[in-house]
Amino acid sequence: MVLVIRVVLVDDQALLRSAFRVLVDSAQDMTVTGEASDGARALAVIREAGADVVLMDIRMPGMDGLAATREIGADPAFEGVKVVILTTFESDDYVVEAVRAGASGFLGKGAEPDDLLAAIRLVAAGEALLSPAATRGLIERFVAEGRDRDASALDASALDVLTARERQVLAEVAAGLSNDEIAGRLSVSPLTVKTHINRLLTKLAARDRAQLVVTAYETGLVRPRAG
Repeated sequence: MVLVIRVVLVDDQALLRSAFRVLVDSAQDMTVTGEASDGARALAVIREAGADVVLMDIRMPGMDGLAATREIGADPAFEGVKVVILTTFESDDYVVEAVRAGASGFLGKGAEPDDLLAAIRLVAAGEALLSPAATRGLIERFVAEGRDRDASALDASALDVLTARERQVLAEVAAGLSNDEIAGRLSVSPLTVKTHINRLLTKLAARDRAQLVVTAYETGLVRPRAG
């Protein structure tokens, strides 16, 4: 039996939503359960129709994608709902805030159709869209520019609950490596890596891998690259 991924599309451009709907509904393992043109309507649609993955535009009139993502991340009724921010990597400076709020990653609006479908499957499976270098660079820039003035930045003592191995794994996650790649670097099995990551999520009260990356930067475990 194929598990069908429920997808909600949130964008103020009807034409773009229509194109995404055709693409998503063409896949046998996913279906569009609803659409919305702003964040407030998106929350209502998710409650009414259900969703596993939300493709969320970050810039919309009324309640924008950032505010809607924060609501989804904070509301226990939306537990299990994954948010992918639709963005252009070069211009959206708020995507890291969205990760803090609970987004699982970012996807460029100009992504290839197969990449979009793969992204939905990846996020639905609990992974994070943090591999692209452009995404990591955005996180680094955000932390480098905002850490000193951001009162919510975490102190390094937040990592005191971690073992030395868990710190190693967290650093590799922050580098955007997959479980298999981390396993190769640390000479352990992918299953062992998965166990460490599950412990990191619990100990650091993180929603997913995306928030682990931000935590690694905010605590200073990983430093932004110079230049």
